Amino acid sequence: MEKSVATLDKGTTCTSWNYCGQRLATGSFNGFLSIFDSPDPASSSFTATSNIRIHEGGIVKIVWIPPEYGDAVACICGDGSLSLWEEIAEDGLPLQWKLCKIFHCKGSKVLDAQFGVIRTSLKMVVAYSDGHVKVYELLNPFELKNWQLQAEIQNVIDSVSTFGKASCFSASISWNPQRNESQEPSFVLGFNSDTPQLNSSKVWVFDQAHHRWLPVAELALSLDKSDQVFAVAWAPNVGRAYELIAVATRKGITIWHVRLNPGLDGRLSVEKVALLSGYEGEVWQMEWDMSGMTLATSGTDGMVRLWQSNFNGVWLEQAAFEPAS
Repeated sequence: MEKSVATLDKGTTCTSWNYCGQRLATGSFNGFLSIFDSPDPASSSFTATSNIRIHEGGIVKIVWIPPEYGDAVACICGDGSLSLWEEIAEDGLPLQWKLCKIFHCKGSKVLDAQFGVIRTSLKMVVAYSDGHVKVYELLNPFELKNWQLQAEIQNVIDSVSTFGKASCFSASISWNPQRNESQEPSFVLGFNSDTPQLNSSKVWVFDQAHHRWLPVAELALSLDKSDQVFAVAWAPNVGRAYELIAVATRKGITIWHVRLNPGLDGRLSVEKVALLSGYEGEVWQMEWDMSGMTLATSGTDGMVRLWQSNFNGVWLEQAAFEPAS
């Protein structure tokens, strides 16, 4: 039996649950950020506890900052601006959401931003409409306003690649969710752009010895490298000998196995193991469950689909949900 957990405004454009699913952040077309909480931890009903206008235009994406750094969100707005907002208490007043930081970038728009916790530091990868990618590092874990630019890269597998000015329409970033001290931090990134070299999803790993980010794998077959990427999702790894990454393009959703041990050239071995088809239109978002065994996808057809691999390694659609009327 279906049950409503929250009633959202008609102008809602994006939503985001926090790490444990106990708080919901929503953005609207008129720039309002709303936070929904449950009055009872045992309840599945949520009501709005905060509602502030953070921008004159619409909010297109909200990302929660990892919980070790407090209750805070990053908001990407329709004009391409990126801002960080934190829930804090000042001078004995009730908790309020305050602006921490605005990231300025002349001439380009922010398309996506994602956070990764690396050992004891917080990093943020930001993809821009000109094809550039910036990695920021938080300098003080107690002050979300102090960030330092650590690196600036372009999403190409060959550093000597040359191309003209890029125009990117969207981007998707997904960090490796593992926090293994023996494993270097990594993320996967793909673009939807007019520049084929940027589009295909690449896996980036931090080279601790030289303090730089390196592309170590490309998740595309030779004939598919120019395909525009709409979404990527890196699965949690519970005992697998390989990493599992989903990539959505206009041809469908591909599932990739990425081996952990690099070859002599420093690259990781990759294998395309499945192509999930059946969507009418683009896939907008993908999320793995905590076990890394079930993939949830949604797109322009308005459906939410769940996918799993059977014992023979064949990926099948397990369920499909239509939007409520």
